[in-house]
Amino acid sequence: VQLQASGGGLVQAGGSLRLSCAASGRTFSSYVMGWFRQAPGKEREFVARLSRSGDSTYYADSVKGRFTISRDNAKNTVYLQMNSLKPEDAAVYYCAARRVFTTSRPYEYEYWGQGTQVTVSS
Repeated sequence: VQLQASGGGLVQAGGSLRLSCAASGRTFSSYVMGWFRQAPGKEREFVARLSRSGDSTYYADSVKGRFTISRDNAKNTVYLQMNSLKPEDAAVYYCAARRVFTTSRPYEYEYWGQGTQVTVSS
């Protein structure tokens, strides 16, 4: 599957952004989807993940209550709604996919999008 992330940009602290990740192929619903981020000089970190059906989600503590992951299997798209953004949320955000099993470990994801930059001004 090929993934294309979009929706990043510059936003003031406290603002919102919605990231999208469009997937190619006809088996999108077979994939667990995740969002990760990487700030300069830091390792890639888990943000959120979503089960194949969309009924199970899991978030990093740092974004819980502010971010929401969702998917539309009919549109082959996964979203990350980010509210109450903080300067520490600034990073390149990546969507990723893997088959069958849910996980928060980036190295266990098989497919990655190209990343979209999120910048948060204080």
